[in-house]
This record gives sequence, C-alpha cells and structure tokens, in this order.
Amino acid sequence: SSSRFTMLARRTTTFAALARPATQAAAAGAHARSMSTMRSGFGSRPAEKSRWGQTDATFNSVLDRFAKDRACAVLRTPAKESAAKAMQAAIDGGFNIVEFTLTTPGCLDLVADFRKKYDGKIMVGCGTIMDIEDAQNALDAGSEFIVMPVLVPEVVTWCRERNIVSIPGCTSPTELYTAYRAGAPIQKLFPGVAGGPAFVKAVSAALPMLKINPTSGVEIDNPHEFLNNGAASVGLVGPLFDAKDISDGNWDSITAKAQRCIANVKTAGPLKR
Repeated sequence: SSSRFTMLARRTTTFAALARPATQAAAAGAHARSMSTMRSGFGSRPAEKSRWGQTDATFNSVLDRFAKDRACAVLRTPAKESAAKAMQAAIDGGFNIVEFTLTTPGCLDLVADFRKKYDGKIMVGCGTIMDIEDAQNALDAGSEFIVMPVLVPEVVTWCRERNIVSIPGCTSPTELYTAYRAGAPIQKLFPGVAGGPAFVKAVSAALPMLKINPTSGVEIDNPHEFLNNGAASVGLVGPLFDAKDISDGNWDSITAKAQRCIANVKTAGPLKR
C-alpha cells in the first residue's frame, strides 16, 4: 500500500515537471502580449478596430496643426441661426482651427457641416464634452478633436486609447500635469488665472512637458504674450465672438478681429514639437 502511494507521488511529480515548461511558456506569452498592448497605448481592444478609433498619423496630424497655427476660434452662442455665419466670419479672418461647443444649439450639425465643407483645410473640433457619450456623438459628427471645460479622466483615457486628441480644462499646475499623465496631449487653462502670461511662463518652465492652451484672458491683441511665455496655443472665445456682433449680424467686425488676432499670433511663429 505504501509503495503504491509512493508510485503515485512520483507520477504526480513527474507530470508537474513536464507541465511546468508549457505553463511557464504560456504565462510568458500572455505577459508579452499584455506588455505589447500597454506599449501600444490601447486597452484590451486595438483602437483601429473600434468604431471611433483613430491612428497615430491622425493623432499627430491634429497636434501638428495646433503647433503650426496655434490659435483656435471657440464659438459659444445661444443663437443657432447665427452660429454658422459667425464661425464663417472667423475663418474668413484667418482662423484654421475652430471649435463648436455643445452649449450652442445645433452644435453637432455645425460640426458635420463645417467638416464636410472644409475637410483637410480647416480643422474642426467639438467642446463642452462632459462624458464618453458626448465624445462619441462629436466624433460621429466629424469632430477631429475633443475639448472639455473640466478634467474628466474617463474621457481623457477613452480618447487616448483611441488616438483621439483630447483637451481638458484645468485650473492649476496639479490639474494640468494630471491631465498630461492621463493622456491629454494639450491641456486647456480654464478659466483664466491671475497673472495670465506670467502664470503660464512659471508653470511651463517647471513642467516643460505640458502643452498649455489658455482661453480665458486671451484677447484680440495679446495672444503673443501667452505664446511667447510658454503657451503652446490659445483659444479665442468672447473677445472674438462678441455677443452684440452676433446679435447684430456684424460679421465684418468678427472677420476684422480675427485678422488682427491671427496677425498677432503669427508674430510668435509656429511651435516646435
């Protein structure tokens, strides 16, 4: 009886020894696949096979465009019938990057219309994105980048896993760096902070990996002050799209402001990525 138990024990040990290399090989393969997936920046499903997934090339083309033009026209208005004309006036004045916010009635239709009209010439984004569903709807409409008024980590992560440029709103150095670490390649400084360009200069010097995009506090004639002090790009909202100009249909005024603003931006030159 004891000899039978001894034989069984030996067989068990032998089988375990034989199985160990195969088990180790399988574990090593799984680990390698896992590391490969992590390095690729995707989750469990490759982004290029998903409905909203973009490529490294499209991701970098958006960043290249921000680095080249460095200014985005951001339209936020309750006047649905005037929104298209207001944004057209900004484009006529020289803006090559535009953003429609979801607080504007008919925003997604505007994104779709301008993307169809200017695809490849004007880069079109969508703002006031508050959750993943908002991001999906914006991308379905044709948005080329996603903007948030606050830092929404799950949206930033979702976008980064799919090679989509997201720009979350941040108010402090900690938030700006947290957004960067989460995968946001551009960080929106919103709302404006005391010191403006001086704040941007101090933060960008301490955290040079950031690509700060101030919006509040940026006026028609001062973008160069931000751009020459560490800002990667700027956003123009109220100073460009004055509510009275929109209500009066004074599109020439918006175009003139856009021309002045873009002339100012160009004095800073393109950003070296």
